Amino acid sequence: MDAKEILREDISNFAFRLEAMTIDEVFEAMSLLEKHSEDQVSDRDETLSRITLVEEEIERRFPGQKLAPYRDWKQDQPLLS
Repeated sequence: MDAKEILREDISNFAFRLEAMTIDEVFEAMSLLEKHSEDQVSDRDETLSRITLVEEEIERRFPGQKLAPYRDWKQDQPLLS
């Protein structure tokens, strides 16, 4: 999966798929979208809307923890540094 695949997918399908993803898959999707949003891209608004969906899914799974679990996961990924 890459950011462009996520962005090509219908947003309602992506939201539905997020619910079924493992937490690692959710975090990976967030990482891909974040990286993509940092590039000079014409689809920034679409990217940010997908990031919002992933943030909501993380909050649903980790109530009250904001994005702390994602930040912890990201620190543990040696290739993301």
